[in-house]
Amino acid sequence: MEATRIEEIQLGVRIEVFTLIWMVLEMAVSIGAGIVAGSILLIAFGIDSLIELVSGTILLWRLLAESRGSDVKRVEQVEHQATLMVTITLGLLCAYVLVSAVYGLLTHSKPETSILGIGVSALAVFIMPYLAVTKRRIAKNIGSDALAGDATNSITCAYMAGTVLIGLLLNALFGWWWAENVAALLFLVWLLRETWETFEEAKEKREE
Repeated sequence: MEATRIEEIQLGVRIEVFTLIWMVLEMAVSIGAGIVAGSILLIAFGIDSLIELVSGTILLWRLLAESRGSDVKRVEQVEHQATLMVTITLGLLCAYVLVSAVYGLLTHSKPETSILGIGVSALAVFIMPYLAVTKRRIAKNIGSDALAGDATNSITCAYMAGTVLIGLLLNALFGWWWAENVAALLFLVWLLRETWETFEEAKEKREE
């Protein structure tokens, strides 16, 4: 394996490790703050972070396997199984967001202001685009479709975080009780796209 390629793969490993650490923090803070504040939007964001944590762990394993000269084919098989599980989980999350948001609008439920939620979503708006650009560059250099796909997940997460942030701020600043539920439905648009792309990826790998 060329020295330059090894260095790029090692850089990919480090960026994935950082991503996983951030995802753990994002998940824990979002779900915890969402439960305390009664925010469907924050809980959904946290669950999505958990799903990305699972897929990111598989990708890290794959990069480590290649860097050590291990059986990448076996890793790809496990990645396919994980992708299928992620697709099912994303589908359930879509149903949860849709039902919960509509229910919130119909019952006029008002979540509490969450400073922690605002903080973690604001950080994600800045962190995730940086990770996406870095992953895309490394993926191009080593020819990794999996890492390129993870870069797309990172930028999608940034859009989701922006939607979450806007919904939380509107509720906190103006007391617009409906803002978070509307933002949750907008969040659902990104979530549906992510679910469909993951489904297509699983389908393609099954046909290979």
